[in-house]
Amino acid sequence: MEPDMNINQFEKLIAVVTSYLSEDTLNRSMAKQLNTQFPAEGEHFLKIKQACQQAISEGWMCQHEAGGIRYGRVIKPGQKTHNFSVDVVMMKDLKGPHHCHPLGEINMIMPITPGARFDGHSAGWWVYPPGSSHHPTVTEGEALVLYLLPQGSIEFSR
Repeated sequence: MEPDMNINQFEKLIAVVTSYLSEDTLNRSMAKQLNTQFPAEGEHFLKIKQACQQAISEGWMCQHEAGGIRYGRVIKPGQKTHNFSVDVVMMKDLKGPHHCHPLGEINMIMPITPGARFDGHSAGWWVYPPGSSHHPTVTEGEALVLYLLPQGSIEFSR
């Protein structure tokens, strides 16, 4: 990892994943494909996790905080990320705000506390199909979750 992680370096790491996704339809079987292609113990997954941790420590990722959740949109949807936006949140043993995924949501789950789970899932990938909704929930410790949203589409419940 470079001494200073910057947005362009981070965007290149993410583009490797989004280029793999750009040909597929979001569905739950995609989680299995992602876990095979970019496993939680694999080099690329670990590079992204390290980049997130470094960017948070440098102050340009997860720079907002509300209700015990640190969060932020890191990358708006665009050509370099195959029209996916990138959001990163850090949560510890809590339930976040309910929202809907009109076009689906791809989650990269990165436990900070060994064994931490996001919506019941351990380290790796989980995909919500278009039209799904949930209260994002982290249990058993603290985790980073990177969200890839097609066209940046998300609707928070009121």
